[in-house]
Amino acid sequence: MTQRIAELRAPEVARRLAAGAAVLFPMGSLETHGPQAPMGDYLLAEAIADRIAAAAAAQGADALVLPAIPFGGADFFSMVPGGIVLSPATLQAVVEETCDNLIRTGTRRILVLNGHAGSIAPVDAAARALRRRHGLLVPAMHLWRIAGALHAELGGSPASFGHGGDPVWSVALHLRPDLCDAAAARERQPVPPILGLPVADFGALRVAGVNISIPTEVEEVAPGGVACADSRPGNAAHGGRIVARMVEAGAAMVAQLAREIA
Repeated sequence: MTQRIAELRAPEVARRLAAGAAVLFPMGSLETHGPQAPMGDYLLAEAIADRIAAAAAAQGADALVLPAIPFGGADFFSMVPGGIVLSPATLQAVVEETCDNLIRTGTRRILVLNGHAGSIAPVDAAARALRRRHGLLVPAMHLWRIAGALHAELGGSPASFGHGGDPVWSVALHLRPDLCDAAAARERQPVPPILGLPVADFGALRVAGVNISIPTEVEEVAPGGVACADSRPGNAAHGGRIVARMVEAGAAMVAQLAREIA
């Protein structure tokens, strides 16, 4: 049975939402994840949402899945060919208005599944605004923040951790191997200095032993989209372990929403 709202007929969606089904709200981005992985990490967020809905159903809790928002909040990817970014204010408005629509028609259980770091601040700001406006708590799973915290615990390689590598790379290999090219995974390329200073990380230079923020684009920090030391250790089995943990947590959150929000 499909859980995707877009694939269901309106009367069934109305019936299930009236009966208390939660709504899963996946979102991600179009950006570079290195030469080996698909640009649309929103596809991964959508696939994880499908799995959470199925796991919740197996535990007796209903959840429906919205179509994913494919565009992320602007950060380091505005100059990527084919990459589309939204200003933080626009993305916040999209999240708020999406949830406003759901709330207006009676939905009270909403879980955001965000697959882009640049969208964290807009999503969190939207959740605060929704709480003030409707008195409703809308939780968010920031997927790559969660997956990053699980990477070492689940046996991930230190070399592959970082942009253009894990955890996104292993999760993509697990969920969408048809879109991946493992042979293209590679080591990080040398990063030229900016203002004559070494690049410390995304948006930061190293000066006199401290990091100083500066606006950068991805190619200035991670040539070809690869910032990790070496993306080649990423693998589908590791991605599967990460996804399993996120699905477990997401299904538990859906069950908690069913218990706590009328």
